[in-house]
Amino acid sequence: MSARPDRRDIDPDHVQEILRQPYRREMQADGRSRLWGYVADRRRWLRVIVEPDGETVHNAFWDRKFRP
Repeated sequence: MSARPDRRDIDPDHVQEILRQPYRREMQADGRSRLWGYVADRRRWLRVIVEPDGETVHNAFWDRKFRP
């Protein structure tokens, strides 16, 4: 998914699952959306940033600060 060492272990299937069923969704001022989902097998929260079209992934990363 990414060349960054801290993001190499993000499975594209996890990103797709969060796009389908996010735990939380927030709109950003620039029109993008932040989506969070819990990845149980990693026991971590994944944040996915999508473009205003709601489909194009801008970024995805493990969110260490997210609290449900």
